[in-house]
Amino acid sequence: MPLLDSKTGKILKDYTIEELKERANYMRGLDMLSLCSGQSGHSGGTLSMMDILSSLYLKVAKHDPKNPVWDERDRIVWSAGHKAPALYIVLAVSGYFPEQELAKLRMLGAPFQGHPHRKDLAGVEISSGSLGQGLSVAVGMALAAKLDNKKHKVFAITSDGEHQEGSIWEAVMEAGNFKLNNLINIIDFNRLQIDGLVKEVQDIEPLVDKYKAFKWDVIDIDGHSIEQIVPALEKGCQATEKPTLILARTIKGKGVSFMENVVGWHGKPPNREEMVKALEELGLSKRFDVEAFMKVGKDHQAMIERKLESNMPKFSKDYWWNKQEIMKVEMDPTRKGLGRALDEYGGDERVVCIGADISDSITISDFYKNHPERKKRWISVGVAEQGGTTVAAGLAKEGKLPVFGTYGVFSSARNLDQLRVSVSYGDFNVLIVGAHGGISVGPDGATHQELEALFQMCGLPNMKVGVPADSVETKKMTRAMLFDIPGPKYIRFAREATPVISDGNTPFQFGVANIYRFRGEKGSFREAFDVNLSTEYKSEKENLTIVSCGPETPEAMRAAWILKMEYGIETRVINMHTVKPFDLEAIIGAARETGAIITAEEHQVGGLGNYVAAAVAKEMASIGRAIPFLMIGVNDRFGESGLPWQLIKEFELAAEFIADKAKRLLNLK
Repeated sequence: MPLLDSKTGKILKDYTIEELKERANYMRGLDMLSLCSGQSGHSGGTLSMMDILSSLYLKVAKHDPKNPVWDERDRIVWSAGHKAPALYIVLAVSGYFPEQELAKLRMLGAPFQGHPHRKDLAGVEISSGSLGQGLSVAVGMALAAKLDNKKHKVFAITSDGEHQEGSIWEAVMEAGNFKLNNLINIIDFNRLQIDGLVKEVQDIEPLVDKYKAFKWDVIDIDGHSIEQIVPALEKGCQATEKPTLILARTIKGKGVSFMENVVGWHGKPPNREEMVKALEELGLSKRFDVEAFMKVGKDHQAMIERKLESNMPKFSKDYWWNKQEIMKVEMDPTRKGLGRALDEYGGDERVVCIGADISDSITISDFYKNHPERKKRWISVGVAEQGGTTVAAGLAKEGKLPVFGTYGVFSSARNLDQLRVSVSYGDFNVLIVGAHGGISVGPDGATHQELEALFQMCGLPNMKVGVPADSVETKKMTRAMLFDIPGPKYIRFAREATPVISDGNTPFQFGVANIYRFRGEKGSFREAFDVNLSTEYKSEKENLTIVSCGPETPEAMRAAWILKMEYGIETRVINMHTVKPFDLEAIIGAARETGAIITAEEHQVGGLGNYVAAAVAKEMASIGRAIPFLMIGVNDRFGESGLPWQLIKEFELAAEFIADKAKRLLNLK
């Protein structure tokens, strides 16, 4: 059934096959425009979806853009949440909102998150982004329809690489056994994932036979032939006994020659020149007012920047990174430190690295890139974090030094039970890498911004937890964890380039905090600070202590600079790079000697702060007086899409907020 008015039952427009083809091509043009405007997002997998989406949303599924919560609507669940730009585009073309709003893709303050969130935008049924979960949600929705005797259908949109997740197969089993004939799963089978060809990373074939074995009907089609797509969808809606799989064989990057079948275009947007070329190939150069479209995005970004700036505490001058002719700092992604360490130290034959489809992104693949002889010690498990974790445990059991890495949201949460039982309880020598920690991950949004790992990891017995402050410290910590620290260990680091505050000569000892002291403005930010191990530091009776970890440590240092220059306040900055085991003596000494403490973390507030608070409370009991104390972090909310430094300001984690709150805290002394 085509788009309709749910109140009158009137068909809004019944598209012909040729019109659906035109709409699919038009949506590809919108895709290139919105991705270019947002300068972030997935090109390949969104382009491959457009023929399927025009058929589904404009011809087959029952839904009403004017009444998005109409109870009789068909439900469309996006399990492959990284293809969100395609979802937003087809909603716009269906009439849910003006098309030019798509220019705000992945921008702070816009409803078009990097991965869809149901509370942001009408027409989005579920929040998704962690692969493999959406199909199970769709099973639950189909069961609910059965229980309530409702006639609507539930469509799930999944990807081929996603079928490496074990949770997919639990859902497939359930749907077949429950005879959910109201469920239609559409697989965008474009054959490519981030690490390469699906069949070479982790082959999922024979997919048709597998689904049939799980009691599904299967329709195998050309995913770019609308003449095949529409009948397949209609047949799925008429199923009487079994759930239906529509295996849509597609071309990743379809319609744009330089993107087609190219792995590198998985999570990459086109630049302006590439966008113009793509529109030419699609025959749409004169179809869009490109300048007007781009202006919507630029105006939105300018508005957000003004809003963020107006909310920032003000001082006598601008202390933001590299804004002055002095206190210059080098920026480098902390994740690079992992790659450099594995490249340099991976020659030890015991080291085995396990990738989970985002290997280049987190730099774990640097282990073998310059050392082809190491490829035999490289294991790619694909999109299978739970399996990768337990494989690591088995390798460690046999004397290897396994390193398993993926985004922190997947390496500390999705596999938490495997970490708890197979790794920590077994006390195996496994290094778990949690990349993309914090909200500064940026446009990918909440599902990919790891803000909870310290609660999860520090809560596991036997687990050691490190949160290095910069890329240099990340390299040092990786080496220490590999060879010096036995048992389970977790390292958390960021994605984007952050300030480098240390060098090869900076002291580093696992389990011992570093103390930074601002000594006056210099040409280099790093050289403006003295740094010592906490065990070697002599108190200077400072006015305040700021305790931090990870890339929030440079913000704490910048706050110390502001406090000194603006108010003459002397600050002890503790870089608690090892959160577990915790340097208790460093905190007790700071509480006793400075008399006021703030914690600052790019994490849900309390991940680091609760450990410090417990130590401060213990010291308060011993000295018999209160110590002013404050925790700064993410305050019980999920992250959002936006530019990394915008998010540091939006979540009030920037040094300006730390300094402002510190000044107020000191008024309590």
